[in-house]
Amino acid sequence: MKAFALVLAAMLSAGVSAAPGDAPPPSYECFRTSGPIQVDGRLDDATWERAPWTADFIDIEGGHKPRPRLRTRAKMLWDDHYLYIAAELEEPDVKATLTQRDSAIFKDNNFEVFLKPLPETDSYYELEINALNTGWDLFMPKPYSQGGKADNSWDIEGLKTAVAVQGSLNKPGDRDHGWTVEIAIPLTAFASRQAVPHPGAGAVWRINFGRMEWAAEKVREGIWVWSAQGVVNMHVPERWGVLRFSDRTWRD
Repeated sequence: MKAFALVLAAMLSAGVSAAPGDAPPPSYECFRTSGPIQVDGRLDDATWERAPWTADFIDIEGGHKPRPRLRTRAKMLWDDHYLYIAAELEEPDVKATLTQRDSAIFKDNNFEVFLKPLPETDSYYELEINALNTGWDLFMPKPYSQGGKADNSWDIEGLKTAVAVQGSLNKPGDRDHGWTVEIAIPLTAFASRQAVPHPGAGAVWRINFGRMEWAAEKVREGIWVWSAQGVVNMHVPERWGVLRFSDRTWRD
């Protein structure tokens, strides 16, 4: 009950409302780093051990849908310069084909970040990455359902990303364990589109993560997410999770 109250308080401070009977979106306390992070995709920096994992991703429509057969989870940290994101994707056959930046990365198996640093506005940002470490970053002035159009000219200046494959890439004859992603988004990355205050302890953003999984013959197996959208549409920001910046460096 206490955990629910904390999540509800975070939602209210971010201007979020929950529909009657709906579970509130999840909340994540983002700790400060205790040291520098080398962005190499391996997640073996000691400071990552101090960050909790999110709950395992579920179907985009919610927990009433079948549980994804492959595990996906993420964790976050921050410092004075970056928001750090790490993700772990279980995958027995790691594959990717797209190599050009700002391609439609969702046509490959991918990892997606949806970030809303100004919760009171309609605007938000998106980043997608495949196992070749090819990225697509874009700005949305408002959701597609409100007539928004993707601004692909926005690039995350100073972005750092890396992928590590636990197995082999594009070799379907063997069995892989999966792949991990490491991302460092500069806290100044939004300046070309919006004046985003530098976050401090207690700042609240909205965030969600997604994973597109394709079966053979480009048949979509599923879209798996951290915070359920209720519909097959990632662009419902009011259903994203709550990201709360903390000045703590450990789970006290």
